[in-house]
Amino acid sequence: MSTNLRVISGSFRGRRLHAPRGRTTRPTSARVREALFSILGDLEDARVLDLYAGSGALGIEALSRGARDLVLVEHDRAAQACIRDNLAAIGAAERARVLPVRVTVAMPALGSDEFDLVFCDPPWDALDGALAALAGLASAGRLTARARVVLEHSARDAEPSVAGLGAYDRRRWGDTAVSFFTLS
Repeated sequence: MSTNLRVISGSFRGRRLHAPRGRTTRPTSARVREALFSILGDLEDARVLDLYAGSGALGIEALSRGARDLVLVEHDRAAQACIRDNLAAIGAAERARVLPVRVTVAMPALGSDEFDLVFCDPPWDALDGALAALAGLASAGRLTARARVVLEHSARDAEPSVAGLGAYDRRRWGDTAVSFFTLS
């Protein structure tokens, strides 16, 4: 594992996070994370779902900023170990649950949980599966009325659409685009 990330703000501010070595994960840059959380604003008491969690940096940043609890979905074993190490290092393991499954089959493992905030940062070549998973969350009633969905994707992609969700914003930072959705 390599140390290359820090929590930007909140109760865990400045804490180092590890990301798995190699190319299986692509951590969201500090610049994008800072802008993203500035856009999201208050996360107090939010229930957060982090799909394609990687290092867990997005979900951990949400916990640092007041989110109540966090579910991280990640199938890669090295990334799972990294997430667990990061949660333990900041003392937040009791507020988070790691689901070691692929996002495309995660729905049953989520139980009856409903989420206020969903991060979805898939490998850029897996965008179609990610869009289907988000549509599944919306149609299964797993999003609260105030839920926001944050989809990170390549800036070269056409503006994505998700059944059951309506886009309300899109931002771009270099090669990275972020689309924001709410229930439609």
